[in-house]
Amino acid sequence: MRRSVLVSAVLLLVFIFAGAPASAITGHWVEDYEHPFVGLVVFYDQDGEFLWRCSGSLISPTKFLTAGHCTDTAGGAVSARVYFQQDAGANYNQALGYDPVTLYPIGCAPGTLGILCATSDELYNYGFANFAGFPNIRDVGLVILDQPITMPEYGQLPSPDTLSNLRTARGQKDTVFTVSGYGLSYRTQEHSVLPNISYRERLMAKSTLVNLNSALNDGYNLQTQGNGDDRGGTCSGDSGGPVFLGGYNSNVIVAVTSFGLNALCRGTDFAYRVDRAEVLDWINGH
Repeated sequence: MRRSVLVSAVLLLVFIFAGAPASAITGHWVEDYEHPFVGLVVFYDQDGEFLWRCSGSLISPTKFLTAGHCTDTAGGAVSARVYFQQDAGANYNQALGYDPVTLYPIGCAPGTLGILCATSDELYNYGFANFAGFPNIRDVGLVILDQPITMPEYGQLPSPDTLSNLRTARGQKDTVFTVSGYGLSYRTQEHSVLPNISYRERLMAKSTLVNLNSALNDGYNLQTQGNGDDRGGTCSGDSGGPVFLGGYNSNVIVAVTSFGLNALCRGTDFAYRVDRAEVLDWINGH
C-alpha cells in the first residue's frame, strides 16, 4: 500500500489506494540483502482475511516500524504477519493463493516462526487520520511482534532533527537516500493489457533530495526524486518501508515511505519524517 495523491492548484487531495494483493522499488533497483531487518507485512481483518500489504523495518526484536496508514485500525486491520525473507513472496502462485515456499500471505513456513516470520495482534498508529491536517499526516505506525526476531542488526532511529539542516539548503539536493521495500516495480495504465510488475522481493534503490520545506512538506515530509541514472523510487506496497540517510550500507531510518503524486509511480516520492522529536518520543514510548 502507498497513498497516491493528485494535487490541483489549490492542493485538493484525492487519495488512490493501491490495489491488493499486488502490491517494489522502481527504476534502477538492486536486490536488498543489506537490510535483513526490512520485512513484508500483511494485515488481516477480524476474520483473518487479507486486507493489504506494506513494508517496514524491525528496530528491536519485537518493534516493527511502518506507515500509519498501514496500521490504520479504522480500516479494519486487527492483526498482522511479517516476513523477513528477501524473496518473501517471489514464488507466489495465483492459483493457490499463496507462496508455497514461505506461505505468504496465509501463514509462516514450517521452521520459520520466530526466526524469519512473526505474527502480531498489537497495532499502533501515530494518529493517522486520512490526511486530515495535511501536510502533517502523522503517517507512522508500529507492529509489535508476538515472537521476538533475532537479527545481526536492526534499523536505527536517527537523532532528533537529523534532516533539519537540509530544509533551506538547496545545495543539498545531491544528498543521497536509500529506499527499500517489497512493492510494485512497474505500474501500468488502468486499462492497459500489460500487467503490473511485482517481484515480491526486498529491493532497494537510491534517490536524492528535492526539499523538506514546500507546501507539501512543511518540515513533516521528506520529498525525494527517484528518476534518472542509477536512481529509483517507491510504489504500491512500499508504504512504511524505510528511507535511509545515505547509500546502500546505511541503516539510519529518517523517514517511512508514505505517498506519491503519480498513481503510476513515475514521479516524486514523499515519506513521513521520523527524526522529529515528538515522533521519536512516540516510537520509543511503545
